[in-house]
Amino acid sequence: MVIQAQVRRRTYVDSITLMQIATALKGLPGVENAAAVMATEANLQLLAETGLHPGGVTAGAEDLLLVVKATMPEAAEQALQAAEELLTARQPKKTLLHDGEFALAASPQPPHSLEEAVRRQPEARLAMISVPGPYAALEAELALRAGLHVFLFSDNVPLQEEIALKQLAQQRGLLLMGPDCGTALLHGVGLGFVNVVPRGPIGIVGASGTGIQQVMSLIAQQGSGVSQVIGSGGRDLSREVGALTTLAGIRLLLEDEDTRVIVLVSKPPAPEVAARVIEEAASGSKAVVTCFLGADHEALEQRYGSRVVVARTLTDAATLAVQLAATPASYHAATTPAGAIAARLERLRQTCAVSSASGHLVGLFAGGTLCDEAMQLWSALLGPIYSNIPLEPAWRLHESSLTALPGHCAIDFGADEYTRGRPHPMIDPSQRLQALETVADQPRVAVVLLDLVLGYCAHPDPAAIYAPVIAELRRRGPRPAIVVSLCGTEGDPQRLSVQAARLQEAGATVLMSNAEAALHCVQLLYEQEESGSVA
Repeated sequence: MVIQAQVRRRTYVDSITLMQIATALKGLPGVENAAAVMATEANLQLLAETGLHPGGVTAGAEDLLLVVKATMPEAAEQALQAAEELLTARQPKKTLLHDGEFALAASPQPPHSLEEAVRRQPEARLAMISVPGPYAALEAELALRAGLHVFLFSDNVPLQEEIALKQLAQQRGLLLMGPDCGTALLHGVGLGFVNVVPRGPIGIVGASGTGIQQVMSLIAQQGSGVSQVIGSGGRDLSREVGALTTLAGIRLLLEDEDTRVIVLVSKPPAPEVAARVIEEAASGSKAVVTCFLGADHEALEQRYGSRVVVARTLTDAATLAVQLAATPASYHAATTPAGAIAARLERLRQTCAVSSASGHLVGLFAGGTLCDEAMQLWSALLGPIYSNIPLEPAWRLHESSLTALPGHCAIDFGADEYTRGRPHPMIDPSQRLQALETVADQPRVAVVLLDLVLGYCAHPDPAAIYAPVIAELRRRGPRPAIVVSLCGTEGDPQRLSVQAARLQEAGATVLMSNAEAALHCVQLLYEQEESGSVA
């Protein structure tokens, strides 16, 4: 095994592109692992922890570092050459002049600073920032002071810096989406991980990237569309931040003539923050759907049910929003049904008696919110769900437990411990595939749930990677059953129908709703127990 590296001095490439390049390299023959990172101190430490640190190579925070671990030197060299070609493909093309000199064709060299970019494009209204966390706040502040709205994709931004940035944005009448904001869609232009959906009457403000993607995809599948989608970052509805971006987003949607229904998506806000958010959203004449996963929904309904519609799942939030968009603005929230998922959950609660001794459900997720939603549904029916992002502290699952699961489990592979130094699982499926094979070999595992999220920036063809593994598991036997929660639209680059057909052909049950997929898993477990097929 050899490790080879290449340094590009004073070259910056955004993190999404670097993750995509690393993923492409790992698929090459003879390549065991690969990384494409800016050579910050933190990233060099991560390379050392993952066995990819290139000894003897000197690089600094302004340098791009490409590292390949391969079986043979030739494979490593070919991979580095492939990385060069991928990087070169992103650069402006050159044209040969009559005197033998080269000149850039049409487009100039990209700007090397935010200030230079603003000088070149004074009409710009928004900056998309994806730099390492230690530098993100400075760039975001520069953008805000230049009068730009900010989509801050970067994570690992300290909480106090987030608060300061959002207060500055508020003072200047600007929108700061993030940090760690994965999804937005503004005036038809997608930012980050986003699905292709039609324009329509429903506006979304959310603190969850995959949660937003689920809602907007289901809205599109039901024949409606979205006006604006505003991500706020995962900490926005905390007590410390006070929903500064969410409140700003709500105000924008209340003023937006194209928006008739507002959907709010988040994990449970702090109670006083939830009150401010709902009061703001309900202050106008537009219908409002709240989907605060894991919140006390009955308490929310008792307090606000006459003013907003309280949805318990992302699926119900999308369905209710589509229904409300088709009704007059003078709807009465208290008469709106709770939703089909809530009704099905209650039916399962009454009919299923899955004992603690039955087979195990295992969820392997790329989306943290989708993982959380499944755990909420499963725990209501099955009790403890062990996880690396547990609903209860006592239910914490550690990585080493994958070979000896303590019970029903759900794992978020997008969490920090799985993504430090590695691409996100929506881009690189290798870790989840290994976990799938590990848990499938355990005799007590009866059902496995996978979420696959389509759209821009996600893996270009996830079915091509997952279907062969699922088909091989089916050849070994009927258990575990494989259920796929497929999030996306027909307009996505991967095409929803194509992905679904290939996964179904491989032997998976495919559902477009994460909540429906989670409940279907419980139904399968119940049927296996009733038939006596559970080990």
